[in-house]
Amino acid sequence: MDMKMLLQTISDANGLHLSRYDTVPGGDINYTYCLHGADTRYFLKVNDAHRYPGMFEKEANGLNALHKHTSLRIPTVITAGISGTQQYLLLEWIEKGSPQNDCWKNFGAALALMHQQPQKNFGWQEDNYIGSLIQINTKYETWHLFYAACRIIPLVKILADTAVFSKQDIARATLLCNKLDQFFPEEPPALLHGDLWAGNYIVTTKGDVALYDPAIYCGHREMDLGMSKLFGGFDPRFYEAYNEVYPLEKNWQQRLPLTQLYPLLVHAVLFGGHYVNSAKDIIRQFV
Repeated sequence: MDMKMLLQTISDANGLHLSRYDTVPGGDINYTYCLHGADTRYFLKVNDAHRYPGMFEKEANGLNALHKHTSLRIPTVITAGISGTQQYLLLEWIEKGSPQNDCWKNFGAALALMHQQPQKNFGWQEDNYIGSLIQINTKYETWHLFYAACRIIPLVKILADTAVFSKQDIARATLLCNKLDQFFPEEPPALLHGDLWAGNYIVTTKGDVALYDPAIYCGHREMDLGMSKLFGGFDPRFYEAYNEVYPLEKNWQQRLPLTQLYPLLVHAVLFGGHYVNSAKDIIRQFV
């Protein structure tokens, strides 16, 4: 693949008048670039259209949905398209800055307000991706049924089919799925970012937060908070502000491992290693 030619083709197709481009550190499956147009910059993600069909179209849909439902900065989608064997997502470029004093407070409050907006069902209008894995978003009226059927069971099956999970592990996971309604308080569905960790936001030059790389769906709001705490957590002011705007139910911190089970199962499927044992430990803890 001649990347320079591909970038020129994409730029020409979108009228960018490309003057130069810089490689940007990206994820595991994407090539990422800063494109310099005539008078502005753009962010471009590229990957294999056949290997990850529809990935960027679905990501664009998620970004557009977030843009409509939150005051947080969301990169504007310019286009999602295909060029040859490659698919791409073209976004506005957001420059990185330093947090202002009220940055974390505003971040937490804005997420809480987004979570408060009424949603009809758990799930989403289409399946999408989390990392390189298909994320199933079949609509359900109850959280515990959705979490079991669309999040835990599909990934446990993959781990079982590859002999990473034993028959005993499968039995424990099944038992946990049958008990989920005992752990989660009944709450309405919330619009979730779906992959809310430190790698998926930046502080802009205005000192506020911008979110990107969503794995959007409507779910239990504690899922976003659990994900935010999985790899070190955010500033305490974020959680304090969230709780002031949309108070969390009793024992939410004790349920964090349950909310983190899904991303840990994702990591277990993709990377194996200690993520497998972490997922097994959580399952054992709640059965």
